[in-house]
Amino acid sequence: MKTSQPHPLERLAGKVQPRNRQFWDHAFRWMCVAVASISILFLIVLLVSILYQGVSSLNWNFLVHYPEPNPTNAGIGPALWGTIWVCIVCGVFALPIGVATAVFLEEFQPRSKWLRRCHSFIQLNITNLAGVPSVVYGILGLTLFVSMAGQFGTAKEPYMSFGVKYYDQFLSAGERALLVPIEDPSMPATVVVPGMKALNNDGDWVEVNVVKSRRDLPRDEAGREYALVEGRSSGRIQKPSWYFFRLPFGRSVLAGAFTLMLVILPIVIISSQEAIRGVPRSLREAGLGLAATKWQVVRNVTLPAAIPGIMTGSILAMSRAIGEAAPILILAGAIFITSSPSSLMDDFTVMPLQIFDWASRPQHGFHQVAAAGIILLLGILFIFNSVAVLIRQFAHTKSS
Repeated sequence: MKTSQPHPLERLAGKVQPRNRQFWDHAFRWMCVAVASISILFLIVLLVSILYQGVSSLNWNFLVHYPEPNPTNAGIGPALWGTIWVCIVCGVFALPIGVATAVFLEEFQPRSKWLRRCHSFIQLNITNLAGVPSVVYGILGLTLFVSMAGQFGTAKEPYMSFGVKYYDQFLSAGERALLVPIEDPSMPATVVVPGMKALNNDGDWVEVNVVKSRRDLPRDEAGREYALVEGRSSGRIQKPSWYFFRLPFGRSVLAGAFTLMLVILPIVIISSQEAIRGVPRSLREAGLGLAATKWQVVRNVTLPAAIPGIMTGSILAMSRAIGEAAPILILAGAIFITSSPSSLMDDFTVMPLQIFDWASRPQHGFHQVAAAGIILLLGILFIFNSVAVLIRQFAHTKSS
């Protein structure tokens, strides 16, 4: 007759005395506390070091000024507004799409065998995309959003655009800007001819004083104000409105936001799925038992109960988007930008990219402004997280 073998845990308990078990339990507990304490200590040392270096450079001029070769006057204004623009647009597109995808994958699973296989294939790809390095998304965004795979022209000669006006600009002898409106950006540059009219800085039409050569330019200031040499060519400029849009996007805010959306979308989807799975099935069955439709149950029962978990995943995803530098470095390509974005099609840079540029320079002054930029970036991250936590707590209180 065979005797039953004891369970491995029972054999282990028989070999270890109660006193030894208590010793190893306390030892493991103290080891965890020690490791956590050392990690927190390193974090505190880093934060104190950054605060010590950067607090002196953190002032109003640093917040509103643009980068300069002199670290004393260097500011992070364009990068600050670029980060805010990109993260807001990224969140507006990524969060609804990610949550909607999670709801579809969890609550509206197909019944046919072929569709279930497609569902599993999509789920597998989403899981794999969460581990793809962000630099790969930068290359994808450069190909897809910046150049549109070469099928939609270039940023200078777009396939389609609206919300922008094109001008040929001249600089008069009196250093006044004169503008000639252009209907089609593919038109050749305007050439100065006798009888030509242009717009001044106030937007009024003025008649240009055209002379044959530079020697014929008037001497008095009033005559030189609108004087141009005949045959002179212009420079093409554009004045976009806030709703300016073009295809391809070029190295614009919208292209950067869509690229970061690809980076954080798998994280939003997976975290939202976990939050939806955490909703008790009895709540769904109760809703269906009251003759509610599937969508009514999802909208009124499942989603309100899952919002706290969804907001937690959104916090982590937006935190990653704020700190990403590699995809923006590939996409934007420019660090020294002296103006903040005013539309979705403007060039931009972000704070991690600007901080990286300052930290890589040998001058000690740039290391101080880089530390100030890190403090500001941590502050923005703290504000984003605080708002998300408040929304999560409000939703949790309302649902309970």
